Amino acid sequence: MTDADWLADRFEAHRGHLRAVAYRMLGSVAEADDAVQEAWFRLARSEIEEVRDLGAWLTTVVARLCLDQLRTRTARREVELDASVPDPIISSIDAIDPEQSAVLADSVGLAMLVVLDRLAPAERLAFVLHDVFGLPFEDIAPIVERSVVATRKLASRARQRVRGVDRDAAAVVPARASIDRQRAVIAAFLAASRNGDLEGLVRILDPDVIVRADAGPAGSPAGRSQVIRGAEAAARSALAFRRLAGGAHEALINGAPGYVVFDADRPYAILGFTLRGGRIRELDILLDPARLAALNLSAVTPTYHGPLS
Repeated sequence: MTDADWLADRFEAHRGHLRAVAYRMLGSVAEADDAVQEAWFRLARSEIEEVRDLGAWLTTVVARLCLDQLRTRTARREVELDASVPDPIISSIDAIDPEQSAVLADSVGLAMLVVLDRLAPAERLAFVLHDVFGLPFEDIAPIVERSVVATRKLASRARQRVRGVDRDAAAVVPARASIDRQRAVIAAFLAASRNGDLEGLVRILDPDVIVRADAGPAGSPAGRSQVIRGAEAAARSALAFRRLAGGAHEALINGAPGYVVFDADRPYAILGFTLRGGRIRELDILLDPARLAALNLSAVTPTYHGPLS
């Protein structure tokens, strides 16, 4: 085995962990993979003999790359923040494949990513590295260029915001029995939407439900991004979904039941649900055509091959 092969094998042993860190930091599989690939390039150019702990070194490199990306994103954000939806991981309704499981390890629901997206870049990094992956603040402080005390405060502020998430429904990949219960709820949502049943929709929705529809940057062909609050307003909006129901294909969205909606063979929307108390508490809809086209939807096979209208 050559030195290059040996180094590549050592890097591959850490790839799953690095992708998991980067995905939580960026909320985008493509951007996470780019960060991991750049970490490999930097490793290949480094003096490996000077690296004592390769895993810690790679995690630090990926964290710095993600922090830079978040700061750039914050400076040029085009979608209204309240309506933005992170890139979801799409799996078969029957199982999450091993590679996706590695990214979702330690659980990361779509609603949790939405909360993380609202944090300042340094807060997000401190929370993800310490609270999710257990890195000591002494190791995180140099990355965010703060003192250890200040870094603890960053994580504490982030933690306060994250506590508002219903962890049972939003942050934890549900057990099989829970998945079956959630499937029944969202199937009822789909049926009520298809049948124009306004009262039925209101019963399924939490009174304080939040619907985020991310159509992409201003001027997107998918229309305008928006946030809808409250069961009645959300139910009336959902009635428009009846024309899409025939193209809805069940899938796991970050480990929880949801739908990928197709217009013929073209992905039209992804719907991710967060439940609380047996009702829909949050509905995240990704409509941005450019982002939909870039997602890996190989686990979902369209069953509908006609126009939506």
